Amino acid sequence: MSLLNNVLAIHDRELNLKEKALAFTAKTKLRDSFPKLDSMAFVIVVTALEEQFGFELSEDQLDRAIFETVGTLVNCLNNRL
Repeated sequence: MSLLNNVLAIHDRELNLKEKALAFTAKTKLRDSFPKLDSMAFVIVVTALEEQFGFELSEDQLDRAIFETVGTLVNCLNNRL
C-alpha cells in the first residue's frame, strides 16, 4: 500500500468517514475545508500516523501548513520516513 493510501485509510478509519476519504487525492484540502479535522481529530489522526509509521512528530514539526492538503501531509511523512 502506498503512503498516500495509508494516510487516506488512517483518516477514513480514525474520523469514521465510511470510505469517503479513500476517494481523496493529494490535492484534497484538509485544513479549514474539512469539517471533521477539528483540534481533537487532529490529535487522533497525528497519534494514529505516529503509531502506524513508528515515529513521533514533535510540536515544532506540527505546523498547520502540513495539514493544508493530503499531499502536504504525505510529503511531510515521506520526509520523516
